[in-house]
Amino acid sequence: MEGLKKSILASLWFMFLTLPIMGVFVNTIDKSVTWHLDRVLYVGAAAFVLSFLWRYMLERKEKGKKAEEQSSVEKITILNKLLANPKFFWPAVIAVAGFAIAFPKLFSMYQVNVMTSALIYVVLGLGLNIVVGLAGLLDLGFVAFYAVGAYSYALMNMYWGISFWVALPLGALLGAFCGILLGFPVLRLRGDYLAIVTLGFGEIIRLVLENWGSFTHGPAGISNIARPEFFGLAKGFMAQINFMYYLMLVLVVFTIFVVNRLKNSRIGRAWQALREDEIACQAMGIDKMKTKLMAFSLGATWAGMVGVVFAAKTTFINPASFTFLESAIILSIVVLGGMGSILGVILGALVLILLPEYMRDFSEYRMLIFGATMVLVMVFRPQGLVRDVRKKIDISAVKKALGGAHE
Repeated sequence: MEGLKKSILASLWFMFLTLPIMGVFVNTIDKSVTWHLDRVLYVGAAAFVLSFLWRYMLERKEKGKKAEEQSSVEKITILNKLLANPKFFWPAVIAVAGFAIAFPKLFSMYQVNVMTSALIYVVLGLGLNIVVGLAGLLDLGFVAFYAVGAYSYALMNMYWGISFWVALPLGALLGAFCGILLGFPVLRLRGDYLAIVTLGFGEIIRLVLENWGSFTHGPAGISNIARPEFFGLAKGFMAQINFMYYLMLVLVVFTIFVVNRLKNSRIGRAWQALREDEIACQAMGIDKMKTKLMAFSLGATWAGMVGVVFAAKTTFINPASFTFLESAIILSIVVLGGMGSILGVILGALVLILLPEYMRDFSEYRMLIFGATMVLVMVFRPQGLVRDVRKKIDISAVKKALGGAHE
């Protein structure tokens, strides 16, 4: 009953606010006033229904929260068992790999180009997942490392004729170097303070690129960036697009392998300990400075590497390609997919990049639907699309094993 009253009140407020905008039309030429109260009533009815559904879903979420958590844990356990089962895992991997390899043959050049962009954001999301998802360091200037990689290849190619394959590892090294430079001043910062500093770093890099016109060409950007060549296989426009797609596919597989190994390694466990409690982490003898620097440098390495690929793919870059909005999208990929979850970040990147692209038919409303979808997911599934599950030790099994050993 209380929710019904609040929904009616919300409906009345919406009708009152939209009355001057949608309900009254003044014709200054004829000096007449036309009333469209039916439109206001439609807005009120829609507001009432949406408000009532919203409150009903929130109440249902609160009531069944424990049961939902238990069921989600059971679902995740079942999923993990399926993934651990070779009879399910390898056929699934073969099917996905076959579809990915055949993708350029099945779809148009436009679709291949869009998918290549999505794969770029998959690598960026996995790179930021090291910093935010594993180490728990909020980085709002991640796009700066992306820009460093892109401009490193563009400038080296323009001034010294350095090829893509030489620039690829150099861009990764420059990104790692910038990550260490950013990591040193922010070692003592956490939370909002760290976010503000990293945001400032991202803006500094963009402004330097924009104002250093004699070297970076400023807002005009750099054009005619050379595409990669591979033993004469990537000749022709269509062949080059397909080659960039396969290159990104290989880079995604390589990134997944490395990030997964890092997550389950000693340094990965140190990152997760740092994320949970810095004081306890230090008390256990973990060097906080080295751990944070490692997270920043490794995350920036992938951003610098994929920045080189982005410059080669577009053949034109300028500072407008590396605004704060890019950092926000990459961070949204990590949060929406599930912080710390590799599969979640991949799904988050594909959803956030492909969804707006395929909703261009809705024109002005596509970003509205996009934003509403993100809000709904964050309210009703705050852990992300795929929640990261920590490995747990079964104490009872260990005790039984030790007891059997003693006997």
